[in-house]
Amino acid sequence: MAFDRLAFLGVLEDSYAAYYNIIRENLPEEFPISFRADFYKRDERYWLTKSVKYYGNETNEFVYVFSADTFDKASADACIQYALEEGLPRVKPHKEHQYTNIKVIFIANEFEQDALKAIVSRKFQKSYHWSLWGYTCLLTTAVDVNDEKVWTNPAGREMKKYFSKLFAAQKK
Repeated sequence: MAFDRLAFLGVLEDSYAAYYNIIRENLPEEFPISFRADFYKRDERYWLTKSVKYYGNETNEFVYVFSADTFDKASADACIQYALEEGLPRVKPHKEHQYTNIKVIFIANEFEQDALKAIVSRKFQKSYHWSLWGYTCLLTTAVDVNDEKVWTNPAGREMKKYFSKLFAAQKK
């Protein structure tokens, strides 16, 4: 069963809106970006009172969702490069920072073969202060809504399960 790409984007945005801040303003016109979703999480534990902090922990994610009828290698590389250049300055490492992931999601009716290779093989990881201040990792995902197929890079393999659940929810 083929899905309508724009309807699937709406479901994806609703799914992210539950926990993420959805940003649609000030997005560049030269890229087929649909929205950006920002997630910020901070955990703290205290010992007896709040004045004695046991530990603090921050995890963040910046999700860039690109949508087009088809993607070629040049456009996929340009989108990933934009997400890295725009997302890395948002990372604020400090001693309680665990990680900040940059997720790039491509939603299309079809992908050229070299574009899929570029998306699946793209890797990026950066550590801050020898990983004592956390790290940043790039997770890339290509979603073909016509064939209900999902491809990811090794860091983004958890996204396959997420999108299979979205496809299953759409069928009901």
